[in-house]
Amino acid sequence: MKVMISARLLKLISVIPVFLFSVLTGCSGTSRHQPDSLGTHLFTPVELPEKLTFAGEEVPMDYFDVRENLDRELLSTVYFHSQTIRYIKNAPRYFSIVEPILKSNGIPEDFKYLCVAESGFDVRAVSPAKAVGLWQILESTAKENGLEINSEVDERYHIEKSTEAACRILKSAYQKYGSWSLVAASYNGGRAGVDRQMAIQKAKSYYDLLFVEETTRYVFRILALKLVMEDSEEYGFQVNKEQLYPIVETKTIEINGPVTDWATFAIDRGISYKTLKMFNPWLRESFLKNPTRKTYTLKIPEKGFRTKSN
Repeated sequence: MKVMISARLLKLISVIPVFLFSVLTGCSGTSRHQPDSLGTHLFTPVELPEKLTFAGEEVPMDYFDVRENLDRELLSTVYFHSQTIRYIKNAPRYFSIVEPILKSNGIPEDFKYLCVAESGFDVRAVSPAKAVGLWQILESTAKENGLEINSEVDERYHIEKSTEAACRILKSAYQKYGSWSLVAASYNGGRAGVDRQMAIQKAKSYYDLLFVEETTRYVFRILALKLVMEDSEEYGFQVNKEQLYPIVETKTIEINGPVTDWATFAIDRGISYKTLKMFNPWLRESFLKNPTRKTYTLKIPEKGFRTKSN
């Protein structure tokens, strides 16, 4: 027996899954980047600023290719919701450390977004090329800039020390190029690569140079992160203050000898091995031989750090 279903009923059935999704996910607004109350997703283009600067330098927003390159990265940032929300939630914790170090070294604050582009706030990130840490520094570059790397210690995972090293790299590049956008490009593509393309193309501005795709997109990705993270609500992200990841208060402990077992060391100080490594990811082994009796400074979280009230 055939069952006849009216066109109206078919239409109603077709919207039920979308409506349920809207209800279950709490998406009931009608903003540019949210579904409306009927469950229709309003995915719209993003609005580009008429004026924009990077590290105090004017971005030529009147160039059509500059606007389109920025548009591409801004769309990627705005519509990769889960990742961008995580960046916004992580920002206070990491920027509170990075910003003062950039300032003390004379590096423009906009470069804090470079480390987001590099690692996405993943201190333990390792690239296919074996670049490591928040600033994704290669081993040879790290050693050239004063970081210790061996089987037991890798200071590329040390937030403060790797940021200091990144500042030295950036400052040196600025002395060479006199342009912060080229500095950022060289951080991604290497100075040799930037020099080669400047010579071939007879151009001196990042916005006039053609690089490999990753470096061509690099500064625009940093700019997109800057725009969204500095004015997140404008781009459809509503993250309440209490939803941001907390800044955990810590104290420091100095050691100047060997540690036979970090687990015992941690337990003796009222924390777990996991917590010790969480706050000191630059410790790469379960022990420290330290034959030269070098002094190391460890971070230990204050009591009660894991509780919600803190």
